[in-house]
Amino acid sequence: MTPLPDDVAPQAGVGHEDPVAIRISNLWRRYGAVEAVRGLTFDVGQGEIFGLIGPDGAGKTSTFQVLAGVMEASSGTAEIFGRPAREARANTGYLTQTFSLYPDLTVRENLRYIGDLRAVTRGEIDRRAHRYLQMFDIDRFIDRLAGKLSGGMKQKLALVCALVPEPRVLLLDEPTTGVDPVSRREFWDALAHLAADDLTILVATPYLDEAERCHRVALIYAGAIQQIGTPTELRGSLGATRLEVRTSPLGAAEQILAGMSGSDGDFIDVQRFGDRLDVLVRDPVRAESLVRDRLRASGVQVEEIRVDQPLLENTFVARLRALGEQVRHPPFPGRHDHQVLRGQVAIGATNLVKEFGSFRAVNTVSVQVRYGEVYGLLGATGAG
Repeated sequence: MTPLPDDVAPQAGVGHEDPVAIRISNLWRRYGAVEAVRGLTFDVGQGEIFGLIGPDGAGKTSTFQVLAGVMEASSGTAEIFGRPAREARANTGYLTQTFSLYPDLTVRENLRYIGDLRAVTRGEIDRRAHRYLQMFDIDRFIDRLAGKLSGGMKQKLALVCALVPEPRVLLLDEPTTGVDPVSRREFWDALAHLAADDLTILVATPYLDEAERCHRVALIYAGAIQQIGTPTELRGSLGATRLEVRTSPLGAAEQILAGMSGSDGDFIDVQRFGDRLDVLVRDPVRAESLVRDRLRASGVQVEEIRVDQPLLENTFVARLRALGEQVRHPPFPGRHDHQVLRGQVAIGATNLVKEFGSFRAVNTVSVQVRYGEVYGLLGATGAG
């Protein structure tokens, strides 16, 4: 693979004139001999949505816990509006990866409990809770037990609880993992409104489409920042165009094209995403012709090639590879001969009903999924 250019080195600073809300300087966090966070340095401006992107074990959660005042740094500094993070906890809201509220309390009771802990008056708790519950369209569930909420509703409730004390900084550690696409969009629309009101948001996310909505993004790997910039800056750092190649067999095509990476400077990288290959190239016209010729000569049929701009995912994978990380892919499923089963029902239900007490979650649903079908169930959180 062609090395990444030198102009994608890590950067510090918020990149604008807004006051600094979060300042991390040479932050280290060690667990015995394990160095989870290694010399992090970056600033986040007031009202900025700043994303941390990295694989499992990159150091994101440890960084959040230091900023939330949950644990002390091994060395270095972490400040919230100029104060040590541990002393600024009253100004910080923290949403962890796991649901940390009380399932046997109602939505209202959870909100009042959290508000009482943060010394918010009862009238203010109710006023703020009403505002944020309406923002997330869950105000009608205020008397439901938290344990009986859907996954998306639980995350929304956890965020409302974090907002009731009206913090100045909000730390969100993968807040939408397992949440349906409709709720994820609503979640991020609300974050945009909150940031517009000068709330500073630091968010870790495994979803690169969410990272695109951040003002700036930091790629973190092995406890260290590798790149910082706007999504546009990070995508542009590759200096490449993306060829989206769909072909079968995919594995053979990947091996053939990977062997061409770096040849004459035409090919930068070949990356697999599900049922397609993303080929990062410098000259898309010349490279597309080379791809078609090479695959045809190897007996591999090209179904489609689309020319587009690189995705943030491409930058992330290319950076990991430049660091020597092997990006592993599960084998793509092989083809199975289901011709003799065509038309037969593989999964079926007739007049299916599921109730939780007096609440009916599934209402006389009938469905038939036949062999060879890809069958989708679409619906918002709580649809059943």
